[in-house]
Amino acid sequence: MRRVPIVSTVVVLAAVATMIALGVWQLQRMDEKQTMLSRYAVAMADGSAVAFPGADTAAVERALFHRSEVDCQSISGPWNSIAGRNAADETGYVHLANCQIDGGRMAPVQVGWTKGPDHPQWAGGRVSGLIAPYTDGAARLIADPPVAGFAASARPDPADVPNNHLAYAVQWFFFALVALVIYGLALRKRWRERADPDQPRSP
Repeated sequence: MRRVPIVSTVVVLAAVATMIALGVWQLQRMDEKQTMLSRYAVAMADGSAVAFPGADTAAVERALFHRSEVDCQSISGPWNSIAGRNAADETGYVHLANCQIDGGRMAPVQVGWTKGPDHPQWAGGRVSGLIAPYTDGAARLIADPPVAGFAASARPDPADVPNNHLAYAVQWFFFALVALVIYGLALRKRWRERADPDQPRSP
C-alpha cells in the first residue's frame, strides 16, 4: 500500500494553495490596473483641471494625467536634471524644480527640456501642465507649455505605467505546478524504495 506522508503533504498543498491564491490576486490586480489606465486615458482626453495633489497616495492616483496649475513661489534645494525626451522624441534632459506652492506644500515641477544637462535660470511663477507619476508614489507637474527658455518635454503617456500583473500571475501558477511535480516525483521515489528494500535509499 502506498502511504502518503500526512505532514509533508499538508505543507506542500498549503504552499501550492498559497501560490495559486497569489496568482489569482495578481489577475485581479491586472483588471484593476487596466481600469486605472483607462481612467488615466480619459483624464488626458478630458483636459479638465484639478488641484495638484498632496502626498496622499489615493489623491495622487485620482489626479494623475489631469491638467493642473501651480504657483511656484520659490525653489527649494538643487534642481533635478535627468535624462528625458522632448516633444519631438529627441533625447536630452528634463529639469525638475522643487517648488513651494500655496499652503506651504512642495511640488516637483518639470519645467521643460534641454539638449544638455545645463539649464536656463528660472526663479518661479505660475505653471500649468499635466500631472504625472514621480518617485516614491509622488506626483510631478510636467509644464505644458514649458516655461521660458526650455523646450517642451514629451507628454506623459498612461501606457508607460507598467502593468506586469499577468506575468506575475503566470509565475505563481508555474511555481505551484513545479512544486506539485517535484513533490510527486519525491513520493514516487519513496514508494519505489519501500517496494524494493534492496534498492539503495536516498540520503
